[in-house]
Parts: sequence; structure tokens; C-alpha cells
Amino acid sequence: MKSRLSIVVVMLMIGAMLASCAPAPTPAPTQPPVVATQPPATSAPVVQPTATTAYPPAPEFIEIGASIPLTGKFGSLGSQVKVGYDYAIADINAAGGVMVAEYGKKIPLRLTSYDDESDPTKAVNNLEKVFSEQEAVAYLGGAASGMHAATAAIAEKNKVPYLGVSFALWSIHQRGNKYLFSPFPKSPNQAKDVYLALNEMIPADQRPTNIAIFAEKTDWGYELGGLFRADASANGYKVVYYGEYASPGTTDFTTLIQDAQAAGAQALLGMPSTPDGMAIVKQMGELGWKPKFIMLVRAPDAATWGENTGAAGDYVTMFAGWHSGENFPGVAEINAKHQTDFGRPADILVGPAYSCVQILADAIERAGTLERDAIRDAIAATDMGTVIGPVTFNADGTGNVLNPLVQWQAGKMQLVWPLDQKTADFIYPAP
Repeated sequence: MKSRLSIVVVMLMIGAMLASCAPAPTPAPTQPPVVATQPPATSAPVVQPTATTAYPPAPEFIEIGASIPLTGKFGSLGSQVKVGYDYAIADINAAGGVMVAEYGKKIPLRLTSYDDESDPTKAVNNLEKVFSEQEAVAYLGGAASGMHAATAAIAEKNKVPYLGVSFALWSIHQRGNKYLFSPFPKSPNQAKDVYLALNEMIPADQRPTNIAIFAEKTDWGYELGGLFRADASANGYKVVYYGEYASPGTTDFTTLIQDAQAAGAQALLGMPSTPDGMAIVKQMGELGWKPKFIMLVRAPDAATWGENTGAAGDYVTMFAGWHSGENFPGVAEINAKHQTDFGRPADILVGPAYSCVQILADAIERAGTLERDAIRDAIAATDMGTVIGPVTFNADGTGNVLNPLVQWQAGKMQLVWPLDQKTADFIYPAP
């Protein structure tokens, strides 16, 4: 038994010795490390990639509709507004359009507009047309208070957000309109600010305290004329003459001019259309009445005012809503483009019209959809900088915006107030 155990031990020892003498095996190639497909239980969970979000088919354009007076008595205003809209849309589309989250992409803007010939009935029909044919998601307004009064009602009827400038009629905003927004000064601003500006720029003993008011027989004429009269006394002024005239229809303003002069008026306030305003200042020159201060809110809007009125139109002031000399981002670029296209810096309604498109594009992007009520709500919440400066809206759709006073000087329109924005000193009294 012992001899057998000894033999087994000897054989095992011989096998071990033979194994140690054998050549070493060639090592297997090193394999790349295996990346775990699941994290260890103690690690933070890894978010797995998901499939690309499926967006609905996007429209080719964001459709906007407008009716603008390019001819007729408001044609000089509407032409400026149209330029502002066109410039803004071109600039936004050059950057790819407006980002709409609902579709996951930028979509260009497209404006379909028609000339209403300064006829409110045609303006109403034009807005109905772009609503039914283009399915416009928003309206851009035309020019002049009476025109907006007609078209804003269509925006309410069709529940389409509406942005408009070149109108100061405040009463439109007091009708419960939900879809109307206007980044433009209104009658209460103009009536208050004319006295504020005069008191800031003229020493107390030199102010033109006797006021004459020429009010056209229109909704806006009654509104602004009444506010001029109501605000005068509290600011140290006295209305010595208040005259009314029909517009359109009046071509001879002799009686108003002579009565104002006879009353001892030192300043004239009014809101005539461009043709009426040109007639008024020319007839004042012919009759020899030279008040120290003239403020005609709307008439001197026209770029041709200086050319058509000559010396009679100099020193006339107005609340323009904007001026090309304002120092806000984007103004220089607009002026450069306008200089190339028209040989002059941007006209005064170009900036406010441009701002409407800026506001609309910003609202669509924040809404993330082309649903009209969502766009309307986003417009109401606007708080942004534009080419006319900071803009917010009140609950009635009126805008909180700068209200610049401009004065025609040597055939050019100069910004004279607020003083921190002025391009020239205010000339007073008018020579």
C-alpha cells in the first residue's frame, strides 16, 4: 500500500517538472474595454435619447392683413405707414422670420394690404377680404383716427389682434375693444404735454398764455379740442377763442383766423388734416396773423409740408409720435435705408409703423403659436424696446410711449422736446 502511494507521488512530481519546462503560451490580444450599457445601481440614472419631436406641417407664411390709405386725403400718412411695415417685415424675414414653437421653426411674415383711398367703408371691406382669403392671424392698421375707428370694429368682430399707429383718438380705446393695441400717443397725452412742453421750454413771463383752438367737426376734433380747453387753466393758460369747422369741406378759414386774432390769441392749437393745415397756415400768412406758437397735431406729418407751405409752414409744431433723430437701437439703420430709397431720413410715421411689426413678431414668438387669442394675450403683455423706445400697453390697449414734439425749421422737421432727445433748440417766439 505504501509502495503504491509513493509511485503516485513520484508521477505527480515528474508532471509538475515537465509543465514548468514547457514554453509559455502566446498571450491573447488585449481587448478594448467593454462600455456598460446600464449604469451601476449606485450611479445617477442616464437619460436615454428620444426620437425627434414630430411637429405639424408649418404654413409657408405668417399671414398679416392691412388696409392703408395710400391715396385720398390721408394718403401722405398711409404712405409713410406702409414703408414702416415693409421695412420691418423685410428685416425680420432676412433673419429667417419669426420662431413659432408650435411648428419648431422660423416662419416668414407676409403682409397683404390694399389701398382704401381714405374711405372707411373700403377699409372695412379690405379687412374682411384679407380675413377670409388670407386667413390673417393679425391686422396692421392704416392711418388717421376716423379710419381706425372703422377698422378696429372689424378686428373685434373677427377676433383678430390689431396694431395701429397714426391715430390719436382716445375714445376708440374706451369702447371695450379687446383686440386693439396702439403704440402711439393719444389725445390726453397731446393735450397735457403741449402745456408741459411749453412750461418747460419757455420762462413763465414769456409764455403764450392766450390760446386759440381750431377744432374740426369730427370725433377726434371734439375730443382733442375739448381736452385742449379743459387742460389749459390748470397749466396757466386761457382759451380766448374756440372755433369749429367742417372737414372735409372747408377751404376758407378767414373767419376763424380773424376772430382768433381779434381775441388776442398768442398761440394756435389744432388738429387739421394735411390739406386743411396747409390752407390754414397759408391764409394766416396772407392775413398777417403771426402767433408766437402754432401746434397742429396732424397736418405737418407730410414730408412735403415744408415744400408746399414755404415760409408759412416754418416754426409750426406737432406731436409726431416719433422722429428720425431719436437715439434708440435700429433707428440709424432705418434712416440709412430710407435715405437710399427716398433721399431723406425716415419720415415720422415710419418708426411707429416699424414698431408695430416688432411688437407683433415678439408676441408671436412668446405665444409660440399662430392662434389669434394667444397672440392677442402676448401683445397685451408686451414689455420691450423698439425703434420708438420702450413700449408697454395699458388695459385699454393704449401704449405707454414717448410723445415727441417736433418743429419745422428752415424746411426741415426738428425734434425739440423732450430735451434729452432734441436734435435742435426750440425756436420761440416764431419770427
